[in-house]
Amino acid sequence: MYKKIINGIKPVSKEWVNRAWARLDNLSKPKRSLGYLEEMVARVVAMYEEERPRIKKKAVYVFVGDHGIVAEGVSAYPQEVTALMVKNFLAGGAGINVLSRRAGADVYVVDIGMKEELGDAPGFIRRNIKRSTANMAKGPAMTRDDAEKAIDAGIEIALNASDNGVNMVATGEMGIGNTTPSSALYSLLLPAALADVTDKGTGLEDEGIRLKIKAIEKSIEINSHLMEDPVSILAAVGGFEIAGICGLCLGAASRRMVVVVDGFISSAGALVAMRICPAVKDYLFFAHKSSEKGHMIFCEKEGIRPILDLDLRLGEGTGAACAMQIIEDAVYIYNEMATFDDVGIDAGA
Repeated sequence: MYKKIINGIKPVSKEWVNRAWARLDNLSKPKRSLGYLEEMVARVVAMYEEERPRIKKKAVYVFVGDHGIVAEGVSAYPQEVTALMVKNFLAGGAGINVLSRRAGADVYVVDIGMKEELGDAPGFIRRNIKRSTANMAKGPAMTRDDAEKAIDAGIEIALNASDNGVNMVATGEMGIGNTTPSSALYSLLLPAALADVTDKGTGLEDEGIRLKIKAIEKSIEINSHLMEDPVSILAAVGGFEIAGICGLCLGAASRRMVVVVDGFISSAGALVAMRICPAVKDYLFFAHKSSEKGHMIFCEKEGIRPILDLDLRLGEGTGAACAMQIIEDAVYIYNEMATFDDVGIDAGA
């Protein structure tokens, strides 16, 4: 499916961007005095191609997957925490639930690669491709076919959201060990030195970080013969939730939706999507600068300005939920603020 979808992703129209700036520059304020808020809403206008854009419905999708690489000691937490946190999400008690309620966004939890099988629950989307990735230090994390299935699952979720009136989505994730495949993907796809994009994740100390780097080095070496394009790299050293986020970005962009990308892991999924289809970047807002050091390397290399800088490192989509509100504030400013003409001021005086 993803090969067909990318043909429908077009860069945002410069004409619509210019139309947005014409209104912004006529609002009753000094020119460009609302800074990045104005830049954000100009992009939203161009995405929707509407004179008065409106955020209709918002949804946060938390993709969940487990990782065989945890057998190499790369995480400070046991793998069982993944399922326990999913139960917390479904009960409404996690950070993402609280912040999404404040943002007026629905939360959906997507089992795309969990080791444990859970029963049905409201807001729980079952798209499991396989019960955890394999240990990428011993072979590919996923087959290419499974990676493509995970991407397609993310695309389908985005298209279904659009069909149900959602026009702003946010990415979230949960999966013990998932900073490890994310670092591998940053290193290979940016590219960047592995030591520059590998950090403490859930709380590793210096020795743990060194062990993590060695595990990634081994993974890259053992799978190097499989890495021919972004999807094969994703399959070799990625994760199911990262692939699902990649698909969500692609599917949402094909429907001209606003995509709010969370932190370090979510941005790895977005990076894969950007390498598959560069035009997808026009539809992505990066919510915040993660305190994982590799995230700023990513932002610098890709020319990205994160909306927030709050030293967040929780994941789940928490930063994206916060940023959703700021983007919507920018839209309200654009739609509701009086122009110079409205208040009888000659802007050229």
